[in-house]
Amino acid sequence: MMRLQKYLAHAGVASRRAAEEFIVAGRVRVNGRVIRELGTCLEDGDRVEMDGRSVEVSSDRTYLVLNKPVGVMTTMHDPRGRRTVADLLPRDLPRVVPVGRLDYDTSGLLLFTDDGDLGHRLLHPRFGVEKTYRAALRGRLAEEEIQALHAGVKTPEFRAAAARVRVVAARRDSTLVDLTIHEGRNRQIRKMFETLGHPVASLVRLRFGPVALGDLPIGHTRPLSEREVRALRSAVDESVLG
Repeated sequence: MMRLQKYLAHAGVASRRAAEEFIVAGRVRVNGRVIRELGTCLEDGDRVEMDGRSVEVSSDRTYLVLNKPVGVMTTMHDPRGRRTVADLLPRDLPRVVPVGRLDYDTSGLLLFTDDGDLGHRLLHPRFGVEKTYRAALRGRLAEEEIQALHAGVKTPEFRAAAARVRVVAARRDSTLVDLTIHEGRNRQIRKMFETLGHPVASLVRLRFGPVALGDLPIGHTRPLSEREVRALRSAVDESVLG
C-alpha cells in the first residue's frame, strides 16, 4: 500500500507537500469518491483522479539537467510573458518540473524531473543535499571573512549555516570563489556576501548533490545517466519521510 500524497508525488503531479494541500482542498478522488483525509492509503487497483483527470504512476521517469542562462525565469509559465526555463526544454518531454529554483540573475545547473517524490526529498532541509556555486565577488575576500563563512554568516534576514569555501582566484579588487551550502534560502549566497561587504557580480551553480554541470553549454539540456539518478537517490534516505 502507498499513501495517497506519496502516490501523487510519484506520479509527478506535485511535491508531497503540495499534494497534501490538493487532498485537503477536495481536488482528489479515489474510486470516484473525494478524499480529504491525509494519510489515506491506496490498494492495488484503486483509481485516482486529480481535478477530474486520471493520475497514474509510470515506471518510466524523466531526469535531466539544464544549464540555465541569466535572464530566464525558473517557472514553467510566466503571466508577464517573460522567458522561462520551459522555453529551453525539448518539446517531446513528458510533464516535468524544476527541482527548486535559480534566481533570474543566476545561471547554472537546474534539475528537472517528473519524479515528484525524489524532487521533494532533494529539497527537504532534513536531508541537507549540498549545492556548489561559483561566485564572482567585488573586492578581495579577507581570511577572516572566509572564516566567517565557515562558521556561518548572520545576515539581517537569517543566520546561514556553515559553508565550505574555496578561493579560485583573487585580485586586488575582485575574488572568485566556490561556495558549498546545504540550505536553499531566497538569494542566500548574495545576501551572505553582501553582509560581508562583497556584492556578487555573477553567480553560477556548478553542482547539485552528486550531479555536476560539467561542460554543458548554456541554454542546453542533457538527460541524467542511470548512475547519476542512483547517486541522487542515495543522497537522500527515503525512509526518513515515510
